[in-house]
This record gives sequence, structure tokens and C-alpha cells, in this order.
Amino acid sequence: MPLNRRKFLKKSAVTGAGVALAGAAAAPAAQAAEAGKPGKPGKQPKRYALTVLGTTDLHGHVFNWDYFKDAEYKDAAGNAQGLARISTLVNRIREEKGRENVLLLDAGDTIQGTPLTYYYAKVDPITAKGGPVHPMAQAMNAIGYDAAALGNHEFNYGIETLRKFESQLRFPLLGANAVDAKTLKPAFRPYVIKTFCVKGAPPVKVAVLGLTNPGIAIWDKAYVQGKLAFPGLEEQAAKWVPKLKSLGADVVIVSAHSGSSGTSSYGDQLPYVENSAALVAQQVPDIDAVLVGHAHVEIPELKVVNAKSGRTVVLSEPLAYAERLSVFDVQLVFEKGRWSVESVASKVLNSNTVADDPKITKLLSDEHAKVVSYVNQVVGTATETLTTVEARFKDAPIIDLITKVQEDVVKAALAGTSYASLPVIAQASPFSRTSEIPAGQVTIRDLSSLYVYDNTLVAKLLTGAQVRAYLEYSAEYFVQTAVGAVVDTEKLTNAAGRPDYNYDYVSGLAYDIDISRAAGSRITNLTFGGAPLDDAQQFVLAVNNYRANGGGAFPHVASAQELWSESTEIRTRISEWVTAKGVLDPKDFASVDWRLTREGTPVF
Repeated sequence: MPLNRRKFLKKSAVTGAGVALAGAAAAPAAQAAEAGKPGKPGKQPKRYALTVLGTTDLHGHVFNWDYFKDAEYKDAAGNAQGLARISTLVNRIREEKGRENVLLLDAGDTIQGTPLTYYYAKVDPITAKGGPVHPMAQAMNAIGYDAAALGNHEFNYGIETLRKFESQLRFPLLGANAVDAKTLKPAFRPYVIKTFCVKGAPPVKVAVLGLTNPGIAIWDKAYVQGKLAFPGLEEQAAKWVPKLKSLGADVVIVSAHSGSSGTSSYGDQLPYVENSAALVAQQVPDIDAVLVGHAHVEIPELKVVNAKSGRTVVLSEPLAYAERLSVFDVQLVFEKGRWSVESVASKVLNSNTVADDPKITKLLSDEHAKVVSYVNQVVGTATETLTTVEARFKDAPIIDLITKVQEDVVKAALAGTSYASLPVIAQASPFSRTSEIPAGQVTIRDLSSLYVYDNTLVAKLLTGAQVRAYLEYSAEYFVQTAVGAVVDTEKLTNAAGRPDYNYDYVSGLAYDIDISRAAGSRITNLTFGGAPLDDAQQFVLAVNNYRANGGGAFPHVASAQELWSESTEIRTRISEWVTAKGVLDPKDFASVDWRLTREGTPVF
């Protein structure tokens, strides 16, 4: 069937996000059916009901807590986060269905995303001799996961950290398409087969195949290049599913860290599709259900018809951050000496309908307290208050702090290379309109809230002409405002609905943005080093990975040559920079590089 993202996302919304548990069947899952075969009185076939539960993109969320706000997590939709909530849902379902009839899976992106995971990767690392057990391993072990797929963010702290985390789990970490770069043999377990006992009938064998994202080869190139390779999900599923069937699997579940839209954020940089979960279901026969991850969308149930067998495959994605739990109900019947799947249905449960499991919160209370203390740690002193309130339309020192940090990191990384002599410029966006670093004591939390995304840093090679085009594209953010017209700052920005995070400052240059002119011809007086910009001059652009991979569709940057990249979050680099300085003084990083004008006259 054709993949129509809009249709199935709309369907997902209609299906409903939070289905109450009270309506679930309370009878034991494994029992003989009462009704016999039509026309054949007497012996009835055995039936078995298997429940498969799934989470994905947990990103270090154990508690319903916002470490950047130092407060309980809240959003406009009323969502709750954290594995402690998921544990409560899982316990209820196990009680209803019988623990022996329930399989619990995850689809990846576990050990990155919050200060909790950063702390145990970098501050008190699990890799240290006699180091701690990762809090995500503790929580998932306690809840009793059966298997998890590798996510791309599992590689963010390097292979050593990932392998240590893997060793701390009491369940397998699966990645059939994470292979040794030289031998092309699996570098992680490809699958696991679980056996479920049925009274009066042979056991049911359930195979779980884990697949991860090909984009790891780009996003974590610094760690995996030459060591690991990540071929496409479809080709690897086509290789492994027949093997699982030959091993006697009655049910095949795929846990895929890959969205279902059929699209890729990295264009043609890789010959493999980033979001290919639905393609796997469509192209590879004998799959019964797919737990989807990576895309951070909510899909209670998506039905895809396999092109070869004509059978329907059910997919579900439980949003992210432990806000939802996918529930697959798999019905089997034993006939002609074998089990076969009669039907599969799925839904998602909302974790905001339950309270935290005290077992999980108590288990990790010490780790949580350590991290809260860490993010509230004072790392420096600000000589004045820095704020993003006017950063959309004035060159604000607080954004210059980001570009300065990025410049310094990239210059250090390229030292000693053939690119060391090239000038480094940097981009940054005014992500928030309310961020503030107060005068006086500055905490890690203050600095982290300035850069709210998990972006990492990339160095790209651009020419002066390409930088000019980049700036022109960025300047489309402003609404054209004629000379003499009143300037209303509330209406000056976000032209054509462009969000704030897709407007970029570029440091190291000086330029005016003439908002009286039409988009595409607004950049004037563009200079470098006091002289008009040379279109042939080469620059190193320090750019976040979202932009580097084409996010925001800025020209030239995605196709530009990549010189270097890393997996440490930019917000972490900011904290490290301020910690090293001790004093946060605008004279060390701020400069007025750009301004809004109209026919040469400054707007402000």
C-alpha cells in the first residue's frame, strides 16, 4: 500500500491516545476457546492471547521531572513523563493478563537526552573502574524488559559507554543492522526468541528482531567510522525474518528505531531510508507487528499490507519520553499441529493516567538527587543579566555566547589539520524568547536552559558566496517593512510562519539586514575583517547538526564538505566554557555583528 504519512497520522489522532485500562479483558490470556470449529463438534482448537508492550525514545526520562526548570514536568497537553509511570501501567497489564503472557520491549534512544543520562556518561561515568550502574539500566531491569533495540543516540557517548551500558542490562540490546565494518557480521545480538507456555498445547515461540537507524553512520561518524556499519532496515529484515521462521518462530515482532514516514533527513548522503519501519512491514513477509521508534510521533495503530503475502502488519509508536505505552494484542490459534496468528490489534496508553511506581522512584532517588544538585551547581558569575527577550531583532550578547563557544570548540578541533588556517564563523538561533542568565551566580541549569535542544556541533566548509546566500535565506525571517512605516516588533519576525529556531545569526562577519527590501536582496555591507566579503574566500562554519543535516532547508550547508563533527551536546560545551572562564563577561564574547536597517538607517 502507498505510504501516506498525513493519512496515518490523522488516523492515529482519531484512534485516541489514552485508552483506559479498565476496559481491558480481565480473563487469563492463555485458555482454550469455548466455541468449536464450525461444522465440527467436539474438540475445539487451542487459542492463546499474547500481549506485547512497547516504549521508545525514553531519552533518560525516569522521573516526571524537568531538570532545566528544577520542577515537576508540565506541558500544555497535560502529559506526564518517565519510566516510573510506565512501570505502573506495565504492572497493571501484567496483573490482568498474567505476567507469563506479556512481552515488554523498547525501540531505542535510551541513554541520552536529560542531565540524568549526561551525568552518568560524563560526570560520574559508568565506564570508570568501579563506576555506577546506569540509572536507565537499573530502571529497565527493575521493570523487567525482555529486549530493546539500539537507538542512534545510544552511540552519542561512544562505543565504550554503550558497551558498558549493554553489559549492565539483564536483557539483550538488539541491532541486526549494526554490523562490524570489516566483517559485516552482527556487532550486537540481532534477535531474541522467547518461549511462552500454554497449558495442554506446545509452547508459543515469539521472535523479536531489533533494527536500528542507518543515520548513525552520519550522526556519530566520529565514533563509528571504520568500526561499525549500518545497512538498511529492509534488506536486513529480509535476511533475518526467514531465519527466525526457520528456527520455529510462531510470532515475529520487529522493534525498529526508525520512523514510518518513508523519509530521510539526510537526503542522499546514505543509500538507506531513515524512517523505514512501514517499508519493512510492506516489503518483508512474515512480520506480525512492528514497534516503531525514532520519529517521536504518536501512532496508536497503523496497518500496512505486505506486498508479497497480502497479510496486514500492525505498527504502533508510543510517542517519546515515556509519555505513552504501546499495547499489541496478538491472538493465536493452534491448528494442524502449529500455532498461527489470527489477529493483531494495537493501541497506546497515556502515562498521565497513573501515578509513579514508588518502587522505581525509590530505587533511583539517590541518583536523581545527585543530578538535581549537579544542575543547580554554581559554575561562574555573570557580570550582568543576559537575556533573549530582544534577540530576534537585535544582536544579543546571549546568542554571541553560543557562537563564541562553537568557534572555540571547532578551532581547537581543527588545530594541526590542513584547515587550521581558515577563518571559523558560527551560527546560532534565538531558540527561546524568555531565556535569562541572571547577573551574579550562574548555574549549569541556567546555561543549559539557553540551549534547549540536544544539538551537537559540526564543522562545514563554505565559500563566501555560499555564506552570503545562507544569510539571505536567514533574513527571509523578517517581514518586509517600508521606510517610514511603524516597526512593531511583535509583527516584525516569523515571516511566512518561519519559527525562531530557523533564523540564524552568523558570527565573525559584519552585515546589515535591510528589511525594506524584498527577501533575497536584504544583506548589505557584508564584510569580513573590515573588507568586503570575497565570494571565493573559504570559511569553516561551526553549525549545529540539525542545520548541518538540512534542518530548516538553509542553502548549501547540507551538501557542503564536512570537516569534523562530535557527539557532545552544544549546551554541554557552553557549560564547560563558562566553568573554565569562571566569570561570564560580555566583553569576552559579545560583539555587534549585524543590525536591521532601512535604506542605510538603523531600525533600532
